[in-house]
Amino acid sequence: MDSSSSNRGSTGQLSGGGGGGGGGGMHHSLSTPAGVDCGGDGGRTSPTTPKKGGKMLAIRVQMLDDTVTIFQVQAKALGRVLFEQVCKQLHLLEADYFGLEYWDDHNTRYWLDLQKPISRQLGLSLVDPLLYFCVKFYTPDPAQLEEEYTRYLFCLQVKRDLSQGGLQCNENTAALMASYIVQAECGDYVAEDYPDHTYLSSYKFVPQQDQEMERKIMENHKKHAGQSPAEADLNLLETARRCELYGVKMHPAKDHENVALNLAVAHMGLVVFQNYTKINTFSWAKIRKISFKRKRFLVKLHPEGYGYYKDTVEFFFEGRNECKNFWKKCVENHGFFRCASVKHVSRHKTRVLSRGSSFRYSGKTQKQIIEFVRDNYVKRQTFQRSQSFRHSSAHSSASNMHSTTVGNSISAHPLLPLADSNLSVEVSKLSASLGSMGPRTVGRAASPTTKSASRRRGTATSWSSAPDTRPADRPAAAAPTRTTSSPPTPPPPFARTASSPEDSATTSPPTTRRAAASSPVAVRVAVHRADTDNNKQQQQNNVEYSNISDNNNFYTSTPVRTANGSVSDVSTTPSKENYYSTINSEDSPSKVLAKEQLMNSINANTLVNGNTTTIIAEIEGENARKRPKYLVDKTYYIAKEILMTELTYKKDLDVINVWFREEVGKEEPEECQILLSLIAPLAQAHGLLVKDLEQRLHGWDTKGGPRATTGRIADVLLVHLPPLLPIYEEYLDGHVLVLERLDAAFKHNGRFESLYRDFEARKACYLPLTAFVLKPLQRLLQYRALLRRLLDHYGPDHPDRADCMTAGDALKDLSAPVVETLEQSMNLVALCELQRDLVGFENLVQPGRRFVRHGCLLKHSRKGYQQRMFFLFSDILLYASRSQATLQFKVHGHMPLRGVLIEEPEGDVSFNGLIVYGGNRALTVAANSADEKERWKSDLLDAIRLARDKSDTKITYLSLKSCSSSDEQLDQTGNNDVGTQTKPQVQRSNTTVHVCWHRSTSVSMKDELLAVESQLSGYLLRKFKSSNGWQKLWVVFTSFCLFFYKGCLDEFPLASLPLLGYSVGPPQPEDRIGKEFVFKLQYKNHVYFFRAESDYTYNRWMEVIGGATQSKPRKKITSENDNKIETSIEK
Repeated sequence: MDSSSSNRGSTGQLSGGGGGGGGGGMHHSLSTPAGVDCGGDGGRTSPTTPKKGGKMLAIRVQMLDDTVTIFQVQAKALGRVLFEQVCKQLHLLEADYFGLEYWDDHNTRYWLDLQKPISRQLGLSLVDPLLYFCVKFYTPDPAQLEEEYTRYLFCLQVKRDLSQGGLQCNENTAALMASYIVQAECGDYVAEDYPDHTYLSSYKFVPQQDQEMERKIMENHKKHAGQSPAEADLNLLETARRCELYGVKMHPAKDHENVALNLAVAHMGLVVFQNYTKINTFSWAKIRKISFKRKRFLVKLHPEGYGYYKDTVEFFFEGRNECKNFWKKCVENHGFFRCASVKHVSRHKTRVLSRGSSFRYSGKTQKQIIEFVRDNYVKRQTFQRSQSFRHSSAHSSASNMHSTTVGNSISAHPLLPLADSNLSVEVSKLSASLGSMGPRTVGRAASPTTKSASRRRGTATSWSSAPDTRPADRPAAAAPTRTTSSPPTPPPPFARTASSPEDSATTSPPTTRRAAASSPVAVRVAVHRADTDNNKQQQQNNVEYSNISDNNNFYTSTPVRTANGSVSDVSTTPSKENYYSTINSEDSPSKVLAKEQLMNSINANTLVNGNTTTIIAEIEGENARKRPKYLVDKTYYIAKEILMTELTYKKDLDVINVWFREEVGKEEPEECQILLSLIAPLAQAHGLLVKDLEQRLHGWDTKGGPRATTGRIADVLLVHLPPLLPIYEEYLDGHVLVLERLDAAFKHNGRFESLYRDFEARKACYLPLTAFVLKPLQRLLQYRALLRRLLDHYGPDHPDRADCMTAGDALKDLSAPVVETLEQSMNLVALCELQRDLVGFENLVQPGRRFVRHGCLLKHSRKGYQQRMFFLFSDILLYASRSQATLQFKVHGHMPLRGVLIEEPEGDVSFNGLIVYGGNRALTVAANSADEKERWKSDLLDAIRLARDKSDTKITYLSLKSCSSSDEQLDQTGNNDVGTQTKPQVQRSNTTVHVCWHRSTSVSMKDELLAVESQLSGYLLRKFKSSNGWQKLWVVFTSFCLFFYKGCLDEFPLASLPLLGYSVGPPQPEDRIGKEFVFKLQYKNHVYFFRAESDYTYNRWMEVIGGATQSKPRKKITSENDNKIETSIEK
């Protein structure tokens, strides 16, 4: 935004992105900034403080949990000094989403200006000042919040907005959000503890809360069984963001006709309300400039095509201060949400003639925050979930805060950090410390994603405040003045006395394991930070870990090595020898899934940087390359692959069975009824298969050695596959009709087309809908390949071999028709999807037409070589260019293949070139490599020969629009925008057709068919670009693309990486990886390193990814100790 000269106001120029300069943000250091008192004992301020000291202010900051912390800050200190200290005390990384808010005497809310001294903040009283720590920028997508703690703070803000009436919604939505709040704080609904709705009476959810509302909340609470606090938080945010008033703060104003209105600024732009009814929205894309002149607020719009009757809209505020305040909020929201970065321009000094306000947004943009956090993970310490929505705290206000005892901040005293050198304790010391801690202390230390024992079994939670357990050698993060007591909180209605041994952690050896299970704090002291001090390092190497295998999850664990060279698998045993951890076979599948969520949360919120290690990937130490004594049998990893791919398959079925069913609603269109009726029995049956596979893997003997028991997996498949075959036969017969009806409805039913596109735009639908329709047939072929892999590994006397052969024989009768039908169905899907990507060519789907290849080639014309997308079918060749407006491909011309000839060019155009002659026309094209040229040449010759041998051609080609058949005229139409011919549609950027365009490569139907059996799922460690740390991610490989999740239960991916054009191989010595089972993905200057858990999984990932890259390894890849591999490259 640019300022314009004015002595009465200021203007702002909107732009789509910012230039230069990195976003500002808080400094994550423990040094005390200028202007902050280092203690309450009259100690000296920092040397950078103004020479004469200056007046000190005792500023009270009310946190989101309604506790208050007092900060001693100089009056002349910048607002940023105070804000950074608040964020530092909260250990907050994603700080720029938040701000400090205060009220003036006229009840106008202002954000603390970080670039102004505190004494010059407009409307801020310096007599006993009170500020509120609040969410400043409400993100429209809570999944973009990287840290669970940030999402928790957002939830506290939503709770406050809901209870104070700011987040208005219908009663059912309010009850649903309130039920998620209860689930996060109290855990699952238990009928014995909550006989009626009165257990909610001590909570404050909405301003007018009655018994009927509490009954609705209770009914919703019953439906959330099994959700962890982190999941309940995310569901709360997902529900809140759909509310129209989510993040909306009303500012009273009037229009030019003196009609009372409310203005609000949000992520999408400016919103106009009349009372609480939205009457207009001005998006940032359509706003050219915003400015204010005294009480007038001006919005200047782009004149073309906005649909408003004038290009400048005026609103009038009560006074200049209110008007400027709203203008500043607009500037900040635009900079945060709309710009990629913002320029940091120093404010000009006051002159005799003012040039207007010099205010600019000075923090990080949302894009910068996301990139910063993903590249700079920090260790997330455990935090205590407050009960701020109870009546005792919800009714607190600024008026009574003067007499209220100052409480502690949310995470000012985090208990037992996930990794710290001071917590290196032996088993006996750990047990003793747990035994000396009260249940309150243990409960506070529990992971936020785990339902603690106090919530699950009704343990009393109204204990005395826990002591400060900050490590002694760690300086205080800020200089707040705090008291040790806090306002009493009434106990929850389900509180009971801990009377059973399971309700507390004890030191007696027989209950050590039970204590570990009931107190998740034991998990968090299993791994510690290695200190550079020699004495502490020696102490670290002598650590003996407690046996906490009850908290292990078999399919999320990765066998890794500890600092002393031993091997651990998340949980460890008190042994100094090399080992693999045992897995408790008594846990139920439901417990397994709960533990998987715990592991996901721990891994997602832990830093792997420098000497810090995570529980999942403890990989440091001099002896890290030492081999374990016994290796796990390969059968285990094959069985693990079966389970992991089954989990992904079940989720793919749920995309249709759950998400699509929800999208179409109760009135299921006729086109969808057949699909939903076919999918439902498959989803139900495979849900049972997943549970049995989990149970089998959970009881697997992974210790290895001569006494290890032989594992079996084919018997589980043999139990489930025969009853499933009739269901698959029915699906095989009916799915083609489903695809045809979906395509017909999409073309001819506008309402269904809108529903279809809306569903594909949802995050859960990470592939085109038709791709999910084909998943069941593809899964049958994957079963066949997995069973073949088992048979190749089993010896003749293996106890699982007979069941494996029987299961394979059961699939044999269905495999042949599946292969034949799947090829036809994939061809139909390819034609349907390409039809939606093409503009200017209709009736692409015709009987007898087969898709052969599509990809990017350079077409020669009078202007030289120009990039074009070519689509080769069995009877015709199309070429097109992509429109920047709609990301669709506009067809420039077509060439029937009958009578077409191909020859090699000569001269300047001979490099990787081909000349295609058709009738009286010739197309000269060039590929980006010799291999690519040969692929096109081979497919073209095959297609031409088949077209020549066809006896009759009933297919017509009179469907090319908007251009004649002249090649020169076709090229002239290349710059026309297709937006005038078709309405803009959101297109996926990671589908093969778009990836081929960007990376100048191609994909054939043969490649698509080979990729069917090359789908893989599992956990991988991804190396951070800016450090030596590794992040654990759930990775799904399908459709030539890697999809990344935080955990296997996540509903939608965080990101995707299309692999077409990438090369895959081991890291080079200059990469300095120094780890086993690491493979490197590279495309030009884009490099990624991923680490597998074993030799088998490493080979499998190399195999399937190699098939999607240009190198295409075909044989099994053998990994040596020094990470050298031998590959068979397709020539």
